[in-house]
Amino acid sequence: MSWDNIWRNKAQNQKPEANMTAIAKFGCDCDELCADTQICLTTGKCFVSLQKNTNGEIVERRGCLDGSSQTILVCKSGGHKEISVYCCQGNMCNANVSLTLASPSTPTPPPSNSGGNSTVAGYNIPILATSILGPFAALMCLVLICLCLFRHKHKQHMQKLSMVDPELAHRHPHELRAVPAGDSTLKDLFDHSCTSGSGSGLPFLVQRTVARQITLVEQVGKGRYGEVWRGQWQGESVAVKIFSSRDEKSWIRETEIYNTVLLRHDNILGFIASDMTSRNSCTQLWLITHYHPLGSLYDFLNRNILDPPLMCRLLLSASSGLVHLHTEIKCNRTKPAIAHRDIKTKNILVRDNLTCCIADLGLAVLHSEGSDTINVGSNHKVGTKRYMSPEMLDETMNMESFESFKRADVYAFGMVLWEVGRRCEIGGLCEEYKPPFYEYVPNDPSFEYMRKVVCVEKLRPTLHNRWCTDPTLTSLAKLMKECWYQTASARHSSLRVKKTLMKISECCSKTSKIVY
Repeated sequence: MSWDNIWRNKAQNQKPEANMTAIAKFGCDCDELCADTQICLTTGKCFVSLQKNTNGEIVERRGCLDGSSQTILVCKSGGHKEISVYCCQGNMCNANVSLTLASPSTPTPPPSNSGGNSTVAGYNIPILATSILGPFAALMCLVLICLCLFRHKHKQHMQKLSMVDPELAHRHPHELRAVPAGDSTLKDLFDHSCTSGSGSGLPFLVQRTVARQITLVEQVGKGRYGEVWRGQWQGESVAVKIFSSRDEKSWIRETEIYNTVLLRHDNILGFIASDMTSRNSCTQLWLITHYHPLGSLYDFLNRNILDPPLMCRLLLSASSGLVHLHTEIKCNRTKPAIAHRDIKTKNILVRDNLTCCIADLGLAVLHSEGSDTINVGSNHKVGTKRYMSPEMLDETMNMESFESFKRADVYAFGMVLWEVGRRCEIGGLCEEYKPPFYEYVPNDPSFEYMRKVVCVEKLRPTLHNRWCTDPTLTSLAKLMKECWYQTASARHSSLRVKKTLMKISECCSKTSKIVY
């Protein structure tokens, strides 16, 4: 069928009376095919077309399209080289439209008609704008919701941490309080805290004062808990233990235990303050303690060779700290008994006077004889595998008995006795430092590996022949074997270990010799 026949059939089928009665119809600009008027009515589309006839002349047609089949036939004809068609929907939308034969898809847009739909090349402008801007607006809303949830969660996190220190709850997270401390020294502040009846650390207000005036100088240690820095406070050195965010429970637990009344002891690491700061939505957890430049007993043994008196001095002071932890003190303000649960040379520090103090109470448990309750806390981490007792490795330990926790500490302390004794020089002989079970397990043994060695094969660290040639080492060897018995109930108590070490110390020389 020719293009002219399409227009002719359309004009013959046009029904003016239907055009006048259809309420939903709109007008289109028409050519001479529309009979007596230049406007036709339709519910379909308006069109403008250009076509070359047989004589090569370009003929322009305008009009209405009512039938769906007719609309598809005409509007889809714009792809031919000799025909250009523009279709639109809306009142008089084809008026003043200029076409070129080569580009039917980009006509000159008609004047806007308030009575018709806004369209561009057949697209509805509001729908097009909604489809483009809608997803972008939804994405922005999602980002804002996520930011609000993050801020809310961070606020709850800070409130939870503030429960450890009630004074923090009334302070803005970013507030830095720097109250002048005058000429007071840490010793003055500690003496005041003791006479005022407080616990191991300073009063909370003083803790804030000291903590906000500390300057970090150098990093001196790093472990699974975080980092240890040497800091300066009014010319005095302090140790700042900065916990990683994943070890938050250890910080909470250590803060809680260090603030226990009557915990202060020469052989327990001196606690100064606990602080929490928030910067750039990042929470920093600080534990501020006395600073001991000689480092841990582990470091000291790696660097130094001991003589018998110094060996006894180190071990006796460490055992004194363990006894103080294990002992419940009953007075006006009762100190509960405390089991350490991670005794090892890395958690024992060497003071300037060559005595030891026990540190790192993040895994400790508390027991009160009056209520007979064991406070394990919310930190479910375990200690160091090399120092774990057989009942801990084979999971037969009675967790309801506080005595079980103390016996596990004694087992670990037996390993410390072995480590220190190896570094004692007698008769010109001394062994190099090695960790417990070095001859049986790799550097980082698995839990199963240690269970096989300790529980199944029932092995213990080996003793060199020289341990049998000297009375001091012989007595020490007997003591350590009594500390690491397979059966927990057969082991000594920490108090019995201390008394035995006192007797061994009486047999040692009064002079000490350290080779650097």
